[in-house]
Amino acid sequence: MTNPERDPAELRLGPGGGGPELEVLTPREVPLGGLRAMTVRRTLPQRQRSLIGAWCFVDHYGPDLVTETGGMQVSPHPHTGLQTVSWLFTGEIQHRDSAGHHAPVRPGEVNLMTAGRGISHSEVSTGQTRLLHGVQLWVALPEASRQTDPGFEHYAPPRVHGPGWRAHVFLGSALGDTSPVTTYTPLLGAEILLESGGSVTVPVDATFEHGVLVDSGVLTVEDLDAKPSDLVYVAPGPTSLTLTAHDEPVRMLLLGGPPFGEPIVMWWNFVGRDHDEIVRYRSEWQAQITRDGTVLRNTRDLAPGRFGVVDDPLPPIPAPALPNARLKERR
Repeated sequence: MTNPERDPAELRLGPGGGGPELEVLTPREVPLGGLRAMTVRRTLPQRQRSLIGAWCFVDHYGPDLVTETGGMQVSPHPHTGLQTVSWLFTGEIQHRDSAGHHAPVRPGEVNLMTAGRGISHSEVSTGQTRLLHGVQLWVALPEASRQTDPGFEHYAPPRVHGPGWRAHVFLGSALGDTSPVTTYTPLLGAEILLESGGSVTVPVDATFEHGVLVDSGVLTVEDLDAKPSDLVYVAPGPTSLTLTAHDEPVRMLLLGGPPFGEPIVMWWNFVGRDHDEIVRYRSEWQAQITRDGTVLRNTRDLAPGRFGVVDDPLPPIPAPALPNARLKERR
């Protein structure tokens, strides 16, 4: 998924009082595509917080009627230095990438694509999809692994459950289950559903910082209330998190990881380490997708290069112009 420039978003501090340090990050709306663009709600990155662990990008969308929004039509575009994590609540998306992977994204099944040194891919909702609803997440790769080969993994986690709750753990370990999906830093990713009035106390790693993205319902994280599309940040320290629903069911994502500890430069679809590296990535992508100064109409006609070629007839997405100022590091 492409990453347009961001605007500042509201920050609300938690009540405090000796408990864990909490913040509520509120979303801003971003259109993806043209006139009938699907709108997403973006809560990460923000000016005051760029990462939660290695999680560096959180987009939340739907439920959208595809007949009205046009669904997801994201043509081939490049990535470097990250992993994309696709998770759906309803609908279906077809994923194609330049490493030769072609796989559906379905509810309750995670698709993780490793960009590494460079990959390109497309994401298009299927013709059978009437309601599209889910999240697109990015994970920054650490210095030791960011030039790894591109790759792809698919995993359908089993449902785990207890009194008043059920969950799917798609990355890392939580609630007695562990995902086998490959990550390059310790990570946690889980969907949790609470019944009306339900509550669950989740044991967590005290060295992790966490983010709780509320999809539906009003949720109390410890002593802080959050509404749909809020992302609650929890600083390292607690060994458990208590999550409580009010008078309606709640669906949420629990994300986590140790503080990333490395500066990154993040622009458009690229994660790098300095301005000049991003300039090089942009230049290489533009060289692949243009001929005689004109953007090619069919991605299959692209020249070989860092980002490979997606087996997709849609036209590639050109990179936007770089800002006049040098790109700044984020931490």
